[in-house]
Formats: sequence, C-alpha cells, structure tokens
Amino acid sequence: MYRKISTILIPTLIAVGIIGYMLYLVWGELLTALQHIVPVYLGIAIIICLAAWWLRGWRYHRILLGLNYRIKVVVTTACVFISQTVNVIVPARLGDFVRIFILKHDYNTTYSEGISSIVVERVFDIIAISVLGAVSLWFVPNVPSWFKLIIIVPLALGFGFLVFLIFAGKLTTQNRYVRFILTMLEEIRRASLSVRSMVILGASSIVIWIIDILVCYAVVAMFEQQIPFAVIVLAIVIGNLVKAVPITPGGIGTYEIAVATTFYEIAGVAYAVAFLIAVVDDLIKNLVTLAGGVVSIYYLGDWVIPTIKSAMNAKPNGGKTPDP
Repeated sequence: MYRKISTILIPTLIAVGIIGYMLYLVWGELLTALQHIVPVYLGIAIIICLAAWWLRGWRYHRILLGLNYRIKVVVTTACVFISQTVNVIVPARLGDFVRIFILKHDYNTTYSEGISSIVVERVFDIIAISVLGAVSLWFVPNVPSWFKLIIIVPLALGFGFLVFLIFAGKLTTQNRYVRFILTMLEEIRRASLSVRSMVILGASSIVIWIIDILVCYAVVAMFEQQIPFAVIVLAIVIGNLVKAVPITPGGIGTYEIAVATTFYEIAGVAYAVAFLIAVVDDLIKNLVTLAGGVVSIYYLGDWVIPTIKSAMNAKPNGGKTPDP
C-alpha cells in the first residue's frame, strides 16, 4: 500500500515543488504581467483546445477501424479524455491502461489490441511533433545544439520503428511472451502501415499538434507578447518531447520549464512572462482535459470508476499475462 502511495505522491510533490519554486522566483513580475492580459484570448484558447480533443478522438476512431473495430467518434473521444485525465493525475502514463480496460469492457477487444492502438497513437504523435520541430528549426536562428538533439532523436526513433515493423512480420517464435509481442506488432502494422492509414494518421497528427500550438499562440496574444510563430512551434515541441519522459504527472513542471526556457533563450522574453505563458498554456490544456474526463465518465457510465481502479493495479486477467 505504501509503495502505491509513494509511486503517486513523490512525482506529484516533485511537480508541485518545481511549479512552486518557479513561482516564488518570479512572483512580483507575474503579478505585473497579470495586470496586462487580454481575456478574450483565453476563451479562444479553450475553444481551440476542445477542437484538438475532438480530432484526437477521431484519429483514435481511425486507428481502431484499422483493427476492425467500428466505434463511434464520441466514444473514442471519451476514451482518450478519460485516459489522459488519469495521466494528468498519476505518473508513468498509467492512464493508458484505463483505455485498454474500457475497450475490453465495452467492445471485447484483446489486451494486445488495446496496447497496439495506443502504440500507434504514440508513434504518430512523436513523429508529427518532431517533424514540426524540425521544420521550425529552419526558421529559428541560433538554436542551441541540445534543442536539435531533443528533436532529431525522437524523429529518428519514430521512423526507425516504422521501418522495423516492415521486417518484423517475418519473425516467428514458440515463446508465448515473445509471441504476444509479435501479435501486437502485427496489429500495429494492420492499423498503421497501409498507404491510406499512414496518410490519414500522419496528416491528422500534424493537424492535432498545429492546433495544440495555436492554443499557446492564443495565450501569447493574451499577454500581448510578440513571439514569432516558429519559436512558439519550437517551444511546444521541446516542451512536449521533454514532457514525454514521465517524471511528473502529466509532465507538470518539466513542461513549463522547457517552454519558458525556449521563449527566454530564443525570443528574449522576460523569464517571468515566459514562465507565466507556459503555466497558463498547460493549465488550459489540463483543465480542459480534466473537465472532458469527468464528462466522459458520466457519458460512458459508473462502471468506468472501478475500471480505472483495475487499470491502476495493472493486473489484467487477475494478474496473469494476457494471451494473444
């Protein structure tokens, strides 16, 4: 029990500590910046954010369609909302297990299919955001080398994984655990490696992340800052790639530091304002996520709550390794 509590509590305290310390350092400047905001852009940012969530649900609908499951977009959007809501609260992306359990409960998918669908989503997210970051580098001069490294490594790994999938189909084994992995790889190929799937998932992923960037663009406008769009793209890319390392729940704290540092070092924005933009940007996205998660739980039904608890224990089939 204490181990489970510490698994959630320690990363949460780290996130709170990071945010608290940064707020303490720039508190006076933050109060000054808050006096000069344009509130209308807050509403615009929220609307843009909601559009991104609907598109994420539609993309997940397409991924599951590739696995021969025809599920309504409203349901797939709810699944994504709930899993990401849990990810905001607990570390290590444990919320992804929730989606697997929901699909198993309502549509009798296998555990391997649930995992495979999420892997496809993650791979296309990584490739899409890394591509946007690589493009932004052409328009942003004097970018530190470590920025480039953060972008190029995930991009290479993402494309490398897709190439690996092409050849993995020739592998065979009698080992049940390795066979389970090969089954998932086959499902990932089915969902993503056709020309049609790659075009649809690739294009939708690019649009999703452009919309995510536009949320931050609206926040920048809210604080009346003149930051080049390419720099905003770069900041969101760096923030999300850093956030992908699950140190804190939802990447809270690490995301803000990465985004604020990018604005400060590249665009010369005062660090207090840069940090405030990063905090408000992430706050909007997380609050919309939490609100959408609550609504989605009511939409799908009360059974979702015990499903979330089961997913947190991460013991499908009573703790046994699921068969393919």
